[in-house]
Amino acid sequence: MNEHEQDETTRPAVTPPRTAPEAPPAVGLRRELPAEVPASAPTPAEEAAPGAPAGPALTGRQRLVKGLWPPRLTRAQLIVALLLFGLGFGLAVQVASNSDSDSALRGARQEDLVRILDELDNRTERLEDEKRGLEKQREELENSSDQAEEARRQTIEKERQLGVLAGTVAARGPGITMTIEDTKGMVEADMLLDAVQELRAAGAEAIQVNGVRVVASTYLTDSGNGVAVDGNKITTPYRFKVIGKSQDLEPALNIPGGVVQTLEKEQATVTVERSTKIVVDALRAAERPDYARSSSR
Repeated sequence: MNEHEQDETTRPAVTPPRTAPEAPPAVGLRRELPAEVPASAPTPAEEAAPGAPAGPALTGRQRLVKGLWPPRLTRAQLIVALLLFGLGFGLAVQVASNSDSDSALRGARQEDLVRILDELDNRTERLEDEKRGLEKQREELENSSDQAEEARRQTIEKERQLGVLAGTVAARGPGITMTIEDTKGMVEADMLLDAVQELRAAGAEAIQVNGVRVVASTYLTDSGNGVAVDGNKITTPYRFKVIGKSQDLEPALNIPGGVVQTLEKEQATVTVERSTKIVVDALRAAERPDYARSSSR
């Protein structure tokens, strides 16, 4: 055995270093550390209510709804909203009113529609006649050689017309007579007042009811089994003497839903007769003014 071999046999064997045994993998839930939050970023709980206990985190949709409701309106926006609401309400009421009127006209008979159209044409013609009369008076005053005499003549004519309207002078002319028979006692003062107003709107120039002259200040009230006109009690039959254009007065009373139909619904009998000569001779005493006096100047 040589020296080299002796060294190999006598050299102790090199033992590899011991390593710690690998730990077995952990069994169960694995805990993950949250990401670091910057110290300057506030938490959702701190944003909602500082110092209050933190609540559950809000989702994106919840944060969007929370930002939009309740809405924050400025004063100008609130005023605009109220104006738009008022405008819309007014338009709705107007549309409903027009619809009701259209429905009433659509339900009317052809002869009723023709009568209504004739009444409108007659009213337009009456206004045109009045306009022409005023223009004629102006021309007469402008062209008359004796303007003072012409003015006096027109003043007398105007006084006569005002006397007829005031009921201080008698009147005669074409017109109608309306007689209302109320055997059931169902006719009330407001129904007769509607008849007076309808006649005035149709161009009546003088009206007399059962011997009582109807003027601008006339009032009607219920009185026992009848009606009182300016405090004068009248009973059935109620007879209206009316001076005016008969072709305007009669259709005004017979329009659909008008005076005649309303009275007939109350079981009253209404008769309207045209005449070329109606006399209205019931007079009203001229009222003297309390303070006004004629002036010589």
